[in-house]
Amino acid sequence: MKTFSAKAENVDRKWWVIDAKDQILGDVAVAAANLLRGKTKPIFTPHVDTGDFVVVINAADVKVSGKKENQKTYTRVSGYIGSQKTETVQQLRQRHPELLVEKAIKGMIPHNRLGRAVFRKLKVYAGAQHPHEAQNPQAFAMA
Repeated sequence: MKTFSAKAENVDRKWWVIDAKDQILGDVAVAAANLLRGKTKPIFTPHVDTGDFVVVINAADVKVSGKKENQKTYTRVSGYIGSQKTETVQQLRQRHPELLVEKAIKGMIPHNRLGRAVFRKLKVYAGAQHPHEAQNPQAFAMA
């Protein structure tokens, strides 16, 4: 008896649409990360990209629980002196609402070559419209 190991070129990839309107950010991120990695498939192999494509719509309407809207901060530093910039969830939502969902999902996938390949299959849009209708994406039901 041999152990099955999936090959990336033989994986059948589907397209999923997750509607983030009035959903909790963490719940949307967990569902998307599991679909991107392929953890919902019986052929899941940890070192192979077996996941599907995920389209997240209405990212501007995602909810965060508690006081995170004003208290949670995102920080970035370029490395130069005095270059540290911080912004709250509220400020980030006004500036670039897709980044909220992208940052949450990126933290849930591996931080290596495989993770970068998986992350390229994620498409996030602030509104309800997306240009991927030709791929016939299926709606993913959030639990």
